[in-house]
Amino acid sequence: MSYREVLTKDVVRWGAVAIGARMPVAAAPLAVVFLVRERPGGYALGAVLAAVYVVGEIIGAPLLGVRLRAERARPQLAVGLGIGALAFAGLGALSQAHPVVLGFLAFVAGAAPAAATGGLRALLNSVVPEKAAAQALSVESMLTFGIWAVSPAAVTGLAIGLSPVLPPLLCAALMASSVAGLWMLPVGWRSDAGDRDGEPMARILVRAWPVYVTGAASLSMLALAELVLPALLEQRGMAVGWAGPLLAGLAIGSAVGSFVYGLRTWPGRLRTQSTVLMLLVTGCLALVALMPSLVLLFAVLGVAGCAQAGAMLTRNLALREILPPSALAAGYSIMYAAVGAGYAASGSLAGALLSVAAPSTAILAGVGLGVVLLVVGVLGEVRPAPSVPGAGSSAGGSSASGSSVDGSSASGSSAGVADVAERTAVRGGGDAERGL
Repeated sequence: MSYREVLTKDVVRWGAVAIGARMPVAAAPLAVVFLVRERPGGYALGAVLAAVYVVGEIIGAPLLGVRLRAERARPQLAVGLGIGALAFAGLGALSQAHPVVLGFLAFVAGAAPAAATGGLRALLNSVVPEKAAAQALSVESMLTFGIWAVSPAAVTGLAIGLSPVLPPLLCAALMASSVAGLWMLPVGWRSDAGDRDGEPMARILVRAWPVYVTGAASLSMLALAELVLPALLEQRGMAVGWAGPLLAGLAIGSAVGSFVYGLRTWPGRLRTQSTVLMLLVTGCLALVALMPSLVLLFAVLGVAGCAQAGAMLTRNLALREILPPSALAAGYSIMYAAVGAGYAASGSLAGALLSVAAPSTAILAGVGLGVVLLVVGVLGEVRPAPSVPGAGSSAGGSSASGSSVDGSSASGSSAGVADVAERTAVRGGGDAERGL
């Protein structure tokens, strides 16, 4: 399918809700830094609050995501987003409160709505044709990158130009608007009766662990590059101010990669595509550590962003192959937490290494960590495993990104129903194409 067929009224409504729910997530870390920066030790306190917010997301996403139910997802999401809106409002209204109070509010603001990412992605799947999953997820990815590009500038402008309490209050208003907007969307998503055959949700979700691992690896390497980039520029004798344009180029590359991925079908299984794209990201980041030229850095980071966007899309599509419809929202939420954990691990590694090694060495060490995670995930995906009852039934067809053009593989994107043998192979059984 083309993007034109995906951009329906339902998807536009979904996009409006997603902006209200996700822009606060993108704005929150910087918003809490500006909120307290004028207090004694403000920057250190801001960093702690931002970290607490992220920890809240990492904890809340899996805990709340596994409790989402297809038949009552809308009220569940509304409660989480509503509590998140109140927590953001509390941060703005109580900006001079004790740090413990601010920390509690930051944690709640991160944790309460953390399942919304997975729930909204499942709702998006429910308002588009089964064969259009890859295009829909590409649209979601482009929207997300746009939000992350706009949010830092909006937070900085409001905090410095007007008042530091405005960004968290704006986050509260946006998140509250997303609660109201949920009633423009379906109450939930399709969940085939008996798709789990009584199997516990936890056991089903654990079966997809290789996808979570490779998803975390995908972002962890780029996160390390982002965090170390200013120090790397200084090491190379370049102006640190170029970090902003370079990261903007990375974001633009990611948006382009998301768009291109959804334009057509791509050869090979999703696992194969993901591995190739991840290796490309790995190579680009190794070059970033060694590049002496600013122009080459722009080019390499753009390619890395493009490949990383495709890699993340393959991981989200792979979940549709592995998990039954009733477990998709929970799987997306766990992926969200895994990616956040990968980012946090990269940040910790960067901080530790920069105190004892050159920035280029820190990046190369992060690349090594990413390669280890990638190998673990790939080996986990090719292991023999029993088939999962109902898995892939929500997809109906192949990933428009990664399976055959005529739709002969199993999963949620752009094609027809795969045969039993192929579905079993995708989930880790005998893969006739594992040589790819």
